[in-house]
Order: sequence, then C-alpha cells, then structure tokens
Amino acid sequence: MSVLVDTSVWIEYFRSGNNFEKLDFLIDENLVVTNDLILAELIPFLKIGNQRKIIKLLHNINKLNISIDWGQIAHYQYKCLKSGLNGVGIPDLIIAQNSKQNHCEIYSLDNHFNLLKDIIKIKISE
Repeated sequence: MSVLVDTSVWIEYFRSGNNFEKLDFLIDENLVVTNDLILAELIPFLKIGNQRKIIKLLHNINKLNISIDWGQIAHYQYKCLKSGLNGVGIPDLIIAQNSKQNHCEIYSLDNHFNLLKDIIKIKISE
C-alpha cells in the first residue's frame, strides 16, 4: 500500500535524519507518494536552503493528483467540529481527502491525522 508522507515527517527527516528507519524503509520499498500540496509546503524552505538535490528527489516521487471535493471538505470540517475537534486546517483535510481518494495511508507527525482517523476514516501508517 502506498503511503502519503506528510510535510511534518519530511521536515523532521531533513532537520535531523535520525531515527527515521520507517521513512527510510518506505523510500527503499518505493511506497512513498506525495502531492502538490505537500510539495508546495516543503519546496520554498528547501529553495532557501539551496537544497536542489533534495528538491529534485522530491519531484521524482510518485505524485497523487489532487481532486478537491469542497463539499466533502466542508462535511469533514463539520464532522470534526461536531466531534469537538477544532483547529484542523483545510490543508490537512485536503491531504486526508487525497489519501482516501487514492486508498493510501498517511504517515504524519501531526496529531490531527490521528484524531481524524476515527472521524473521517482515514488510514494512518503505524
């Protein structure tokens, strides 16, 4: 199964590179996927750091097309609010929707996704 690796994981991976056996495994097994939203969050910071090789490598990862269903995003937000989960940003909801559309797991260090798991039935990479 493909794994959509969230921005939070990439940032920590690039910062420290330590204790990321899981991401290394996913990369080695060619299970990692990305999307334009995640790349848009990462690449500006990498450009500032003049990290051309990393940017090129990220562009070579299989990329999921994003097809935003705004009605569904609004429904996800409604379900979150009804469940008492405030503060989930639209970008996180788009990433969750994208993972569901493509039947893949999400690997994130952001606790929002763990909370969304039961509310909107996304798959979290354990």
